[in-house]
Parts: sequence; structure tokens; C-alpha cells
Amino acid sequence: MARMPMTKIPTAATIDDAPLISRTLARAFDDDPMMRWLFTGDASREAGLGRYFTTVFTRQYVHHGVCERTDAAAAFWVPPEAQAKAVPDAETIQELQNILGDRAPLFRDAVETAAQHTPQEPHWYLAVIGVDPAAQGQGHGAALLRSGLDKADAAGLPAYLESSKPSNLPFYEHFGFTVRGELRLPENGPVLWAMWREPRCPAGA
Repeated sequence: MARMPMTKIPTAATIDDAPLISRTLARAFDDDPMMRWLFTGDASREAGLGRYFTTVFTRQYVHHGVCERTDAAAAFWVPPEAQAKAVPDAETIQELQNILGDRAPLFRDAVETAAQHTPQEPHWYLAVIGVDPAAQGQGHGAALLRSGLDKADAAGLPAYLESSKPSNLPFYEHFGFTVRGELRLPENGPVLWAMWREPRCPAGA
């Protein structure tokens, strides 16, 4: 039986998509420098990342963000009016600490370091975007990024993200992002590149 082709049309993600999204993102972030810094065991990384992404998706972003997926990728955006609500509550923090174990303090320090450099002006924040490596280069990530940026542009707002993977920077730059700064995470952690994109006029405006 022939395999059904994977669709790369962005659709709104629901909580029922959590298993697909967590598997996709666990694979996507397996070689991410920040995630390798937090999840150090090669054998256990995929399972740990799966639990991590399940937690942040089902407890935070699906309720307070704009979450979209294709058959092989997912993206979580947070518009400005939701950013105060999209922070983890006490139960979520406890769950993340259980997942991260002795790396939990590093995670907390990384979040606090990044938060100190978050732009104060209203913006759309790209919290997470990832593509299953088996489908990279097929346009899934571009479709999700373009969908979110269209929403930011329609609102007349800039967009912001952080990336710890230098090979991803040209991809974001292709869509109009520029590097705004470099943040070195504590305890010999990786560099985070803070990237910013000014809004563009929607087509036909």
C-alpha cells in the first residue's frame, strides 16, 4: 500500500494532537544545543524531550498560545496579549522539574536569563518551532513560520525568537529576522541568538 503524502498545510493544533506533536518535536530537537545541554543522556533524550514537549504544549501553549502543526512539524506562538498567561504555573514547574531532574536549576537559570533580554514592546513570540528530521527540506517549517508571521503582520506587530542552533539562523534571516543579540547561558551553556523581525505590510494592503 502506498504511503499517504504528508501535508504541509498549517492547521490549528488541539490537545488531541499532543502525542504527534511531542514525538515530532522530540525528534526535531534531538540535536539542538540547548536541549542537549539540558538532556545529557543520549539513550534517554528522546523520551525526556517527549515528556517535556507534552507538558509545555498541554499545560501552557495550547491554552494561551497560537499552536499550529503540519503532518511533520509544529510551532507555538504567543501573541502579546497572551504572554502574561503563557508562563508555567506551579504544577507545570513541578512537572518540568521532575522531567529535568538535576538539570532543572539550569533550565530555570536559562529561562530567567532569556527573560531578562525579552523585548518590552508588544510582539509575537515564537516559542517553539520544529520539523521531524525525516521531513526537513520539504517546506513544513517554512509553511508554519510564514503562517505565524502573516498573523503578526496582520496585527502590525514585530516578531521575536531565540535560537541556540547557529545553522538555523540563515533560515530565519530568509524570513526577515535579524540577530539582535547573543546570550551566553550560565554554567557553560550554549549561546542563544535573539532574533527580531519588523512587521511587513500584508499583501494587498
